[in-house]
Amino acid sequence: MDILQPAGWARPRGYANGVAASGRTVCVSGMIGWDGRGVFHTEDFAGQVRQALQNAVEVLAEAGAGPEHIVRMTWYVVDKNEYLGAQKAIGAAYRDIIGRHYPAMTAVQVAGLIEDKARVEIEVTAVVPA
Repeated sequence: MDILQPAGWARPRGYANGVAASGRTVCVSGMIGWDGRGVFHTEDFAGQVRQALQNAVEVLAEAGAGPEHIVRMTWYVVDKNEYLGAQKAIGAAYRDIIGRHYPAMTAVQVAGLIEDKARVEIEVTAVVPA
């Protein structure tokens, strides 16, 4: 996997501008902050991020992939200010689960998610080298 960083561009914090990879593609559906049985254990934004990331890593493992294979993440948040206010706790959860691997990322605020208790939904794409 190659991180794409154009010359002269400021280095992004917590994500990559782009990633180039080849191999087996693994797509993970949007993961929310409930456990594998569909139970929410917290309404806390950072807590839901932690669970959603853990869920994504568990799905990746089913394909023989790990966090280091993630090339793209899309985060859907219901409240931009809640997301920004929880950045320190989100960063800690991210580093605990994903490590210091920063793929291409997009975060968007949405009007709502299908599950009313969900505060965040995270989609993941990974590429496992052949």
